[in-house]
Amino acid sequence: MRGRLPSGLVALPTLLALLTATACGGGGAGTAKGIISAPPKQTGTPKDGGTAVVALTPGLSPNFIYPYPPASANGTVIARGQLWRSLYRPSGDGSQIVDPALSLAEPPVYSADRRTVTIRMKDYKWSTGRAVTAGDVVFSLDLLKAALAESPANWSFYTPGQFPDGVTARATAPDTLTLTLKTAYNPSYLLSMLALLYVMPSQEWNIARTGGPHLDSSQPRNAKAIYTYLTKQSADQKTFAGNPLWQVVNGPYKLKSFDPTTGSFSLTANRSYSGPGEKRLDQVDFKAFTSASAVLNQFKAGNLTVGTLDSTFVSQAAALKAKGYTVYSSPAPARFDALTINFRNTVDGFDKVIAQPYVRQALQRLIDGKRYITSRGIYDGAGSENYSTVGADSPYPPSFGDRPPYPYDPEAAKKLLTDHGWKVVPGGATTCEQPARCGAGIKQGQTIRFTIASANTPAYVGARDIAFVSAAKKLGIDAKIVTKSLNFMYQNYGNPFAPAKTNEWAMQDNGPLYLAVGYPSSNTVFNTDGSFNLGSYANPATDKLINASTFGADPKALSAEATALATDLPVLFFPTPNTLVVWKNTLSGPTASFKALLSYLYTPEQWYFHD
Repeated sequence: MRGRLPSGLVALPTLLALLTATACGGGGAGTAKGIISAPPKQTGTPKDGGTAVVALTPGLSPNFIYPYPPASANGTVIARGQLWRSLYRPSGDGSQIVDPALSLAEPPVYSADRRTVTIRMKDYKWSTGRAVTAGDVVFSLDLLKAALAESPANWSFYTPGQFPDGVTARATAPDTLTLTLKTAYNPSYLLSMLALLYVMPSQEWNIARTGGPHLDSSQPRNAKAIYTYLTKQSADQKTFAGNPLWQVVNGPYKLKSFDPTTGSFSLTANRSYSGPGEKRLDQVDFKAFTSASAVLNQFKAGNLTVGTLDSTFVSQAAALKAKGYTVYSSPAPARFDALTINFRNTVDGFDKVIAQPYVRQALQRLIDGKRYITSRGIYDGAGSENYSTVGADSPYPPSFGDRPPYPYDPEAAKKLLTDHGWKVVPGGATTCEQPARCGAGIKQGQTIRFTIASANTPAYVGARDIAFVSAAKKLGIDAKIVTKSLNFMYQNYGNPFAPAKTNEWAMQDNGPLYLAVGYPSSNTVFNTDGSFNLGSYANPATDKLINASTFGADPKALSAEATALATDLPVLFFPTPNTLVVWKNTLSGPTASFKALLSYLYTPEQWYFHD
C-alpha cells in the first residue's frame, strides 16, 4: 500500500514484513507481559468448518467494491485481495516483493533490454469455472488506463509518463501475457506495480450497461464506457451482495452479505479457487468499527477471532492472553511515521524557513525517539526508532545503518540555528537577526511559526505531536497543534488533490505512511510530480535517484534513494509504533499469514480452527 492507511487508493497499497528491528535504529517490540515478538509456528490438527470473525481497521469501513474506485469516491474497497487477486500477490514479508505461491502468474521473464516482458499464467479459475487468462490481464490494464485518463488521481501509485503509460499488453496465447515497454523499468519496480494490477473478468465485465453488448476494451472509448458503468454499479452499496457482476471472482472467497450501514460483510468460499489454502473455514465475517477501543472491548468479550490493534493497547496484552488470545507485536514493513511538511505553505513565511535544510535538520534533532518509545502514553515500550522511508528490516537499507543522520540533540539543534544567523530565545520567540545567513527570502525579524494538523486517532499521534511541540518551544519555535479527524485530513490536506487548502496546514501527522512492501520506492510520494506528494517536496537530485530506482537496473538504487531522503528530510521522522496482531489460540495457519496482518494482508483461506 502506498498512502496513509490501507484503503481503496493504495494497494498496498494497496497492501504489505515485519521483524522487530528497523533498518536503522534500536528499540524492540513492546516489553509488556504477554507479548511475543515472533509469531508461533503453525500448529494443531485442522478442523473443517467454523466462522472466523475479523476486526477491520477502525474508521475505514468499505464503501466500494470495484477494485479501482475513482478518487472522488474517497473509497475503501471491500475485501480486495479476497474477491479479486492481483497478478502477483504482494508479500507480507519485506524480504521479497511478492509471494510466488499466492500469485496468479509465474515470475516475469525479461528480454536483454528489459523492454519486453513475458508472463506465463498459472492454472487459476474464475468462480464460473472459466480459466483466468492473459486476456483478463489485458482487459484489467485497459480499465486501469481508462481510470487514469479520467483523472490521474484515480490511482495513487501513478506518476504521469510512468506505469501503465507506455505499456502495451497482448495475450499472445491464452496463458501467455507479453508486455512491451516504451521505457525499460527496474525489474523490481515493475514487479511491485504488477502486484497492484487486480485481474478482472474480461468476458463478464466488458459491458457498458446491464445486459448490453460485449465491447472490445482495447478501444479507449469502450474502456471508458466499461469503467464508467462498473464504477457506477460499485457505488450502489445495497446491491453489493446481489449484483451478479461481483459474484464473478478469482480470489478464494465470494461475497455473501454486506451491511451498507456499518460496512461489515461476510465471505464464503469460492469453490473454484485453485490457489493454496484448504478453505476449511465455512465463513469469514469482517466487522467494521469506529474506534480502536471498541475493537479492544470486543476482543475482551471473546467476540473476535483475529485482528490488529495499535500500540496504544500494549498494556492490555496480558489481559488478552488470559482470554485465550495470542498477541504478536512488531513494526510493519515499508512503513514510516512522519510529520509531513508542506513546502508551499506561505503563512508567516513558513515556506521560506522550511526550505532551509538546516532548519529541517534542527527540527529532526528535537524528536527524542528513544523517549517516545518508552514513554507511557506515547508508545508504551512498543516501537522502534526509524529514520528512513524503507521502514523495518528492509532489504534496501540506507547507508547510515544504525547511526541516524540527525539523532536527538537539542543543543545541536540550537547551534544549527545560531550558526545560521538566528537569535534563539528559549520559551520565547526565536528570530532571524542576520538575513544573509538565515537563507533566501528570510527577512530580519522572521520567526519560526507553524501549525501541525494532528489526527485524532490513534492516540499516540497526538501524544507524540505534543512532545515535539514542547521541545520546539524550548528553542523559541512556535508550533501549534490543530486536531482533525483522519477522514477530514485525507480529503483536505494534500496539495495534489486539495490545492485550495495549502495554507491551512504547515505540517501534518496522520499516523503511518506505507510504501510497497518488498520494493518500497518513494516514487509518487517524494518525486516532484508525484501524485501522492502531499507537501510538494521538490529536489532535482532526489528525482534522479527515484528515477534510477524506477527505471534503472541497479539493485542498490533504492538504498541510495532511501539514504538521500533520510538526509534531505522531506518529512520529519518519528519512531515507528508496533502493531499488535491478536488471534485466538484455537486458530492457526502458516506463520506468514499472521505476519502479513501487520501489512493488512488477509489470507483467511489458509487459516483453520483446531482443538
